[in-house]
Amino acid sequence: MKIKALLLAAACTAALAAPALSQTISLKVMGQPSSTGLIQKNYEAPFFENMAEKTGLDVSATYTPVDVTGVKDTEQLRLLKSGLFDIISLRMSQVSRDEPTILGLDLVGQNPDYATAKKAVDAFSPVVDKQLQEKFNTKLLGVWPFGPQVLFCQPDIAKLSDLSGNKVRVYDQSLANFVSSVGGTPVPLGFSEVQQSLARGVIDCAITGPSSANTAGWPEETSNMLPIAFQIAVQGYGINLDTWNKFSPEDQEKLQAAFDGLVSEIWAYSEEIFEDAVRCNVGDEPCDTVKAYDLKLIPVSEEDKATMQSALRDISFPGWKEICDKVNPTCSEDWQKTVGKALGF
Repeated sequence: MKIKALLLAAACTAALAAPALSQTISLKVMGQPSSTGLIQKNYEAPFFENMAEKTGLDVSATYTPVDVTGVKDTEQLRLLKSGLFDIISLRMSQVSRDEPTILGLDLVGQNPDYATAKKAVDAFSPVVDKQLQEKFNTKLLGVWPFGPQVLFCQPDIAKLSDLSGNKVRVYDQSLANFVSSVGGTPVPLGFSEVQQSLARGVIDCAITGPSSANTAGWPEETSNMLPIAFQIAVQGYGINLDTWNKFSPEDQEKLQAAFDGLVSEIWAYSEEIFEDAVRCNVGDEPCDTVKAYDLKLIPVSEEDKATMQSALRDISFPGWKEICDKVNPTCSEDWQKTVGKALGF
């Protein structure tokens, strides 16, 4: 009789617990800054706001852009590790201060166009994922680009060597090393600080994507644009491993498939809005996605193309290798076996 009572109690407990297993999983999500423009507005935010529909899972997401949280984007990996957020749209260059392996996705001179960048990202993402899982309790769900990062200047320039003596906004060490190599003074600044810094003369030039620059009003404070790709500005989606492991293997597949779809859409959209924003910034038609301005378009010279082609070999890879191998002993070796092999480096 006593055994029957225990079995009955256990059955009742299981019955009461069962509904909890099917309850909606609520996720805290940190997104890209709302000021960065169309990718965040048209793809990222709608994905998370309709996450149950997009994934086919019983999930809900509280989505907050990083610039609304009051948190610095440089702290994102630490926040994921702590579990304060379940998913974060990672600002890859900013968080690379905590994990320099990340920079191997997008060294200066490595990704001159979308096709090359896709090869490099596909090759090196598993290396980055391994590091994030081991050091930050974070799984990498996907990597995507804002698009080629180009130069905006207030002073008239004709080529990259004209940056000599000018203060140039940069956002990671690889880019800072390159700017120094052509005689410029690199100034690390957050994206939201750039427009006012240009207006006040704190900096003379700044580097970002043409669409983001347009949305943030940079053409109002600059006079010309040199559309050469320094980097392609990769971003990524990371999920806390404890959160990931709440999902069954079948649901993990669904979640990963949904992010694969989102990332694929962003790659295509990024290229579309890059081309349109270049036209808009210099007053050409058609101009459909952002505001029309009248910046002077600086032709990309053969000299500048050669400078960028040599930058990976002579500046960005050696500089990154020294830093990254100190914290991740196989860092540059892994890059050579993956990205180097894919690009014939």
